[in-house]
Amino acid sequence: MVQRISRSSGRILFGLCSRPIATRAPLIGRESVRQYAVASTAHAGAAAAPVQYSPATKPPSARPAETRKSQMIRTYTSLLRTTPLILFFQHSNLTADEWAAVRRELQKALSVVPSTITGPDGQPVDISDNVKLQVLRTNMFDIALKIVEFYNPEAAAAMGTTARTARGPIVHDLSDAAYQAIHKADVTPESAYAQIAPLMVGPVAALVMPAVSPTHLAAALSILSPVSGSFPAPTRRKNPGYHDPICQNGLAKLTLVGGRIEGKVFDQAGVNWVGGIPGGLDGLRAQLVHVLQSAGLGITTTLEGGSKNLWLALEGRKEQLKEES
Repeated sequence: MVQRISRSSGRILFGLCSRPIATRAPLIGRESVRQYAVASTAHAGAAAAPVQYSPATKPPSARPAETRKSQMIRTYTSLLRTTPLILFFQHSNLTADEWAAVRRELQKALSVVPSTITGPDGQPVDISDNVKLQVLRTNMFDIALKIVEFYNPEAAAAMGTTARTARGPIVHDLSDAAYQAIHKADVTPESAYAQIAPLMVGPVAALVMPAVSPTHLAAALSILSPVSGSFPAPTRRKNPGYHDPICQNGLAKLTLVGGRIEGKVFDQAGVNWVGGIPGGLDGLRAQLVHVLQSAGLGITTTLEGGSKNLWLALEGRKEQLKEES
């Protein structure tokens, strides 16, 4: 239903419409428009100026910190700095069921390994639950490798060209200092990055261990990369789940290409050597003690041999002189 307006309101509207356009009063004064334009210009200039304040949880960075790629780089750099043993596998796009079957058998094999790692209190620590098999994003992992290998935050903090805030220099892994360091880095063939970079081709997965344990490594190799004699695969009678077709299809798509152990790069033969150390870490310590003892015994024998020969020569000359006199 259309509402009617009053006569007085109608006269006012008719008068406004009948007046010439030039004589109509503007709804917004020129002074108000000028003030609004000045305020808008000032606001735009303030937005374009660099922000001097940044929250402690989000310092300035060369990359947007909230993106998924940036978070993956931070995750990978932390992984490389804190994980002493990483094995790299090339995979041919396993399905979700195949990944689940492989991880199931890997966890089953690791759970029966006796722990040889001791904690700060001297008690054994079980690391089997912390051994993970995960798929890597090779592009982001490559950047993280460069940051860990060629970027030194302490050296960057001491440089005068490093950006700073009231809380100190900006030297985190996503900072401009890290960005400049990895782009100006001189990659030598002897560097760990130059040795690992050729492995980061195609789909890559990583087996991550929180500690160097040859016994756990041997158990993992017996599942993921079995070697007849050294790391034999479990028999069908002992572990029928390992011979499940889904698990076997997944394992057939995994290929061990190398590893990073204590910051050093190992090929497949080197990884097998570490996993084949008899007795694990205790056996390696016993071998080291034996080598040191053997070296000390050899030095002692050599020193004693020289003095003993000299004593025998002098005694022989003494007896000879007695006989001549």
